[in-house]
Parts: sequence; C-alpha cells; structure tokens
Amino acid sequence: MTDHVSPGGAVCLRRRCAALVAAGVLLPLPVLAGCSQGDTAPSVAQSQDIAPAPRGMVKDGGTVRWAIDALPSTFNAFQSDADAATTRVVGAVLPSLFTVDASGRPQRNADYLSAADVSTREPRQVVTYQLNPKARWSDGRPIGAADFVAQWNALRGADNAYWTARNAGYDRIAKVEPGARPHQVKVTFTRPYADWQSLFTPLYPKSVMDDADAFNDGVRERLPVGAGPFLVQRRDADRGTVTLVRNPKWWGERAKLDHLVLDAVPRDRRAAALAAGAVDVASVDQGAAKQVAQAAAPASVKAADGKAAGRAAGHSALRGYTVRKALEPAYTQLALNGSAGPLADQRVRRAVARAIDRQALADTVLKPLGLPAAPLGNHLLLAGQHGYQDHSDALGEADAGAARKLLADAGWKPSGVAVPPAGEEQAGAGRAATSDRADDEDPADGEEPGADEPGGDTSADRPGDAGSDGRNPNRPPGEAAARVERDGARPAAAEAPLSSAGAVGSEVEQAALLRQSAAFYKAGAAEEKAAAHGNSDSAAYGRYRQYHQRAAQALGAAELIETGQAPHLPGAAAGHAAALRTGAGPHQAQRAGTGHSPEAAAGRAPAQAMVMKKDGRPLALRFVLPDGPGSEQLRTVGRRIAGMLNGIGVQTAIQRVPDESYFKDHIASGDFDLALYSWPGSAYPATDGRPIYAKPQPAPDGSLTVEQNYTRVGTDHIDQLFDQAASELDGDAAHTLVEQADARIWAAAGSLPLYQRPELVAARKSLANIGAFGFATPRFQDIGYTK
Repeated sequence: MTDHVSPGGAVCLRRRCAALVAAGVLLPLPVLAGCSQGDTAPSVAQSQDIAPAPRGMVKDGGTVRWAIDALPSTFNAFQSDADAATTRVVGAVLPSLFTVDASGRPQRNADYLSAADVSTREPRQVVTYQLNPKARWSDGRPIGAADFVAQWNALRGADNAYWTARNAGYDRIAKVEPGARPHQVKVTFTRPYADWQSLFTPLYPKSVMDDADAFNDGVRERLPVGAGPFLVQRRDADRGTVTLVRNPKWWGERAKLDHLVLDAVPRDRRAAALAAGAVDVASVDQGAAKQVAQAAAPASVKAADGKAAGRAAGHSALRGYTVRKALEPAYTQLALNGSAGPLADQRVRRAVARAIDRQALADTVLKPLGLPAAPLGNHLLLAGQHGYQDHSDALGEADAGAARKLLADAGWKPSGVAVPPAGEEQAGAGRAATSDRADDEDPADGEEPGADEPGGDTSADRPGDAGSDGRNPNRPPGEAAARVERDGARPAAAEAPLSSAGAVGSEVEQAALLRQSAAFYKAGAAEEKAAAHGNSDSAAYGRYRQYHQRAAQALGAAELIETGQAPHLPGAAAGHAAALRTGAGPHQAQRAGTGHSPEAAAGRAPAQAMVMKKDGRPLALRFVLPDGPGSEQLRTVGRRIAGMLNGIGVQTAIQRVPDESYFKDHIASGDFDLALYSWPGSAYPATDGRPIYAKPQPAPDGSLTVEQNYTRVGTDHIDQLFDQAASELDGDAAHTLVEQADARIWAAAGSLPLYQRPELVAARKSLANIGAFGFATPRFQDIGYTK
C-alpha cells in the first residue's frame, strides 16, 4: 500500500500547521556570559523574553531590520507553500480577530472586534461578531460581512479551483451573513465547532478571496490592500527584502516604527550579519548566541575564555546586541514508525520509549541555557500553556528493566553474541563525546570534545539485516544472504543509500564499525590538538593531524559501503583491522597502555552489551537524522538515544541525510524507523492535533492517507476523542477530552515528546517589545527603540 501524504499548510506558531519543524533546533551551549550580568541582562522567563516597555518609553520613528530565513513565496497564509515569513508579514498587515497570549490562550483583538461570542447553541451553533466600526481596509472600504463570506467560500473546500492547504472549521459553516445590527456578522454552523476563535484569522479582503485566480496567484508578490498597523510597501527579490511601512489609515495605536524590513539571511550567515550591523533582530543558533553574549560580557568573564574573547573582540558591533531567550512554542519528539518492521508491534514501541531517559536529554539541551529543563509530558499542550498536564504516566517512566520485559513479551530474547556498548558506557549515562563529523577540525564553540554525549556513531549505531522486515518491499526475504551463500557474490552496487538498498547484514556492521573507528580517531585527534596548545610543530599536533586524517578515511570507507559503491570489503584495510576485530579504534588501543583508557586503568576488559534477537535476527532500527550544519543538536540527541537503546539490546544504525531531503524523502514518505523532528504548539489542539495523530486511512486508489501522522500510529478511539473535543462547546469538557486523547497517544507510543525547544533571539539592546515571543502574538505597533 502506497503512502499518500495530504498537502501541508503554512508554518505558523499560532496554529499547528502542516509544515514540519525539522531543522533549526539549537545546539546546547554553555550558560551565556553576559545574559545574566547586572542590569544589562534580559530577564529569562519560561514563556517570553521581549524586553517589554510601555509605549510612552518607546521612540516614534526608525527602522528595524528583522532576519527571516527566505523571502515568502506567497502572502496567502492559506496556501501550502506559505511559511514563517508569510505568517510574520500577514500578522503585521492583516486583521487577526483573535490573538494568542503568552500562556497560549486566544484573546479577542479589540482593534477589530467589539465583541464576539456564541450567541446560540441550539438548534445550531451561531457565532456573532460585532466589528469595531473604525476598522477599515487601506483602500477605505469598511471591513464587513462581504469579506467573511468571501473567505468562507474560498476555504470551505467546495470549490477545487482554490488551492487551499486545509479547510478545518470552515467546512462546518452553513452560512455567513450580516447581523441584525450595523457592523455585525453572523456565522451559523452545520455542527458545533469548539475552535471557532481560530477562524477568519488572518482575514483577507474580498478582492483576494472572491476569485480563485486572485487567491492562487494574485498575492504571491504583492499585497496591495491591508488593515493592520503596517502595509506591504514592496517585495524586492534582488535584495531579498520585504519592506513594511506604517499604515497611515490605521485606526488603532499608531505604529512606533516608520518601517519594518524583513531581510532574508540564511541562519549560517546571521552571526556575520550581526557583526556587520546589517540586521537588528535575528533568531540565532548557539554559535552566534555565544558570540553575542561574550561580546557583551564584562572583561573578567571574557578573560576566562581567551579564545572566545579574541573572536568577540573582532566584532565590536556585537556589543550592541543582547540574547533574548525563552522556551519556543514547539517541541522535539522521537518518532517511531509503526507501519512495518519491529516497531509495528506496540510492545516494541513502548520498550523503546521506556528505554529513553527524557530528563537527561532535556538537561542536555535546556540546562546550559538557564531554561526550565523538564521533559515535555504532553503532545497537545506545551509547558506554561493554559491547561497543560503531564500524561506520560500512561506510558511509564524510563525503566530499562521494564523495557526488556516488554521486549521479552514480544518475543525478543538476549542473544549469546555480545557487542561493545555505545561509547563504552551504560545506557543513559552522560559522558563526553567527539565532534560529529570527521572533517570538523574544531569543536563547536563552547563544546570541548567529550562535553555531553556518548561517543560518535558507535556500535550502538550498528543495524542488523533489515531486508525482510517489511521496510524494503522490493527485496525478497533472505535473497541477499542466499545469493552470498550460493555463489559468494556481493549484491550489485546500490542506486540508493544503504537504508533502501537492502545491504547484507555483514556489510552494514562493517560500515557501523568503521564509523565507530572514526569516532575514536576523532576523540584522539581532539585530545592531541588540546595537548598541542596551538604549537603546530609539536609531536602532539602531528598526532592530531594523523588521527584526523584516519578518521576521515574510516568515515569515507563507511560511506562507500553504505551507498553500495565499495569495490571490496574494507575490513582488512590497514589501520582499521583492529577496529573491525574489537570494535575499538587504534586511538583507544594506543591509550590502553598509557592509563588513558578507563578499563586499562582499572585492569579490566571493556564492558559488553547484549543484543536482542528474534528468530535469529537482531533487533535493529534505522535512525534517520539530518546532516546539515544547523542540525548538530539533533545528531547529539540522536546519539545519546542510540546509547540508551543499546543498553537494552536494541541496535541502531544512524543514517544522516541531506537537510533538503530529510522531510520529503524520509519523514513524509515513511522511510525511517526512528527520527527526530519538531512540531509547533497550538492554541487549538482539538483541531490542529487531529491530523498529526489521526489513524491512517486507506484511500480509494489503494494508497494510505496519513495526513500529518508520519509515524503511521493511530487508533479509532483517539480519532473519536478528537472529533468529540472539536464539537464540544463547553470549554472544560472539551479540555477533558483533549487530555484523554493525549493519554491514549502516550499509550500508543508512536511519538515520544522529549523537550520544548529553546528560542534564542539576538536583538539590539535599545529595542523594546521584540525578541523571544514564545506563544504570544507580537504587537507590531509597539515594537521600537527606547527613549
């Protein structure tokens, strides 16, 4: 059965839309120097850090240059290619009838609505909107019922000419009409809809919604009519900017800024843009955040880190910035693909989930930032959000013994063949690890080798032969092994990565061992480089170069095997034989006689770990992770998870894939066993959570409609609870149903929430009412420079 993924919607933090937040999860970094020093430090709140200031303390005039990832491809937030930049633009220029506060609760926006409520419940739900009589479009026309009618007709799903991303809520509306009083709009529903406050935000003028061509293509590069504190002045593709200008016809509190310029700056260039003073506000990664913080730190703090101080001294402009940080309204989860293979068994999924020490992972990511480091206990509501409760007890706490028992119940038993455990440590133990890539000459800023993760792609990354477990449907069970036994021939070179080529188990293990060897070489290289103290003529520096080169060679050999391009098995290659025999790199072997190896110092052999097997096959899972420079933290967390799973006898093969193909070719298509990615939170969990956790359904053409449920794990009961919650107009009763749905999602063990993501924003110290907004909708008219 072919998987069919429903079209996605816009990325937005107000609603949980279809776009996946896969990259951009920040690396853990040391507590930022300068972020807690005296009166120059921002307050660090769990939910928001925006340097709030009353409007009377903010200057009139000026321009703020705000970094975005890329120019928006459309200004229509209801199209599938809308993105975060689209959301930012429309938030400043179009009506939002309801905004969201810092605790994730919808709030009526008095700039547009004098009142809005459910005026009738029986026989049908009726919502009456009383519009602010001052509310007008920039062309002078009053905002009215005609705009509501046009948007309903465009988004209800009745006309396929409109290229809409989704129609949730609009498809429940029976009619939209003017009310009995002036400036009143009455919306009647065919069936109750609890999340009615999510509708008509943003609200577009009827000139955009009345015509399918205008809807589809008319506002891709221009949005001539608006009704917000700002208007779109121009979109400049050559300069990569969208310029917003103060709306002279805005009836609300006048925007403080003259212009708001959204500047497309890739994340890997933002540190340079900040150093050059080219942007005023930018979401940043850990490297840029540390540079900003250290530039602003007192001299005594800088002296403690001479290397970082030297870098900061070269960018004096960074002293004008500060880092504002909070918990982002988005969370990182471990996804377990339940469509085929061992994870199709709920007991195995639950075992994997219970082997994960979520607190240790949250500590790794959040503690160094001074942010609350509690693991997330809810799929549908985030920490600090109104109504949040931890339902993880429906699964159970981390317990390796309970995990092994679940595996035993599913038929997986410990084998007599032992392999070295990941990083020579017990599952869940936090120890220092090497850099993630063989070609990473320098450890990440503030992250010395061996800082907080188990080592590299180790034996915990080693898979078994997954060729007949249902994940490689084009390969008959046992075909490769039978062919090798029959004529000694190796399989033909693969045209796809190892994950889909169906490589034989011995080659998979060879590749994993080579990666382990590379990890040990990288550890040795890092130690020797540190010992050299910058002296390139020293013997230690020579050993550093040697180990670094060998790590690259081992990694390259592994990649040749994984892509099916190796002309021969490289196991006996010079320099790797010992690693392939023992699972230890030459660096470790050298250190054994010098007291640097913990086992050698204690006079004992390295520990061994069991492997779970069933019908002679090891329990091996393929862990797919993005390979880009912005995804270091995902890989760090992924390796820690691999070490934890190794402790219960579950082997993992970490497969790194390009960022651009991570979602489309792997997550959405179901080509993974385990994966890490993030979802934004929502103020409307009954509506926005359902497509993520809905049970996949067969389509008439034989495909499988998964909507946004990329784990392919769901139940009829979960669907029923979502449907009931979306139709329940009593707020307390609806919340109870959402709680029950979340508990069922935990029990199904298709996804394991790990931690709420950190949000780091570099902003000029003189800016107010901007930074890490958390859940709250920005008040664009209040952003400006302090007096």
